[in-house]
Amino acid sequence: MDAYELITRNAAEVVTESEIEALADDPEGKRAYVGYEPSGVLHIGHMLTANKLIDLQEAGFEVTVLLADVHAYLNDKGSFEEIRHTAERMRDQFIAYGLDESNTQFVLGSDFQLDDDYTLDLHALELETTLARAERAMAEISSGDSVKVSQAVYPLMQALDIPYLGVDLAVGGMEQRKVHMLARDVLPSIDREPPTSLHTPLIADLGTGRGKMSSSEGVTISMEDSREDIESKVNDAYCPPTADPEPTDDGVERENPVLQVFEYHVFPRFDSVTVERPEEYGGDLVYDAYDDLEGDLESGELHPADAKDALAEYLDRLIAPGRQQLAE
Repeated sequence: MDAYELITRNAAEVVTESEIEALADDPEGKRAYVGYEPSGVLHIGHMLTANKLIDLQEAGFEVTVLLADVHAYLNDKGSFEEIRHTAERMRDQFIAYGLDESNTQFVLGSDFQLDDDYTLDLHALELETTLARAERAMAEISSGDSVKVSQAVYPLMQALDIPYLGVDLAVGGMEQRKVHMLARDVLPSIDREPPTSLHTPLIADLGTGRGKMSSSEGVTISMEDSREDIESKVNDAYCPPTADPEPTDDGVERENPVLQVFEYHVFPRFDSVTVERPEEYGGDLVYDAYDDLEGDLESGELHPADAKDALAEYLDRLIAPGRQQLAE
């Protein structure tokens, strides 16, 4: 793959296309970043953006991972001491998962977000942003029914982090799109460039195929899961023999999360995927590309149960180094 293909592989959206093309023309030394609230254990959502960071490193980018301890504090996730301890655990898990340690800079938000210049620029953004505009950006990330002032400031800090980290590309899931659009709107008011951004897809709930997979509700997969946990969760996953399932009786759209995990997690990390089957059922199937696996599921050549067995195997291979790191 060339740099452009690596940058855009499995991206749900880039903003803007011309800016991405310019980065792809000369990616060496460019810097991409993603921010995470320290939450203790990497789950499949973290791993999806981490896969994209690995692509970007292969394309020539340097990577900054913001372990957003101040954001977590504003979101009432514990004391600074607790949050920073959690951040250290996450750092080690990202390296175990596959980020190139020599080409990855881990930064705590408190390393720069408490400085005078940052604070004054944050106040300048507050003067330029209506509460309604800030609330639109935080709609996908706030929790609970009552909005706190700290949560309204949260997306403005996310916007300001981008120039203060000196990055060329902001990466996040599609739930971060509103924040990145806010950044494009407000950063020019303090003479900062609007950021180029890339958004990864959202994976549907593993058990139902609806909504998005979440660590707080429904079924998800994390680095704490044992091989047996992974097999159990994948075996119970929603996996109709199609990539385009029918909506529910209530009209709720559904995806096939088993295929999504193959596409966004497994195939980017493995050159080929082998589905092991007894000879009496046709023997092993080997796939060099995701589209071939999807096509066989649609045609009936690949049974959903066999697809699930293979998915559990490859997910365990991806998660095992992080699980070992947690155990140590």
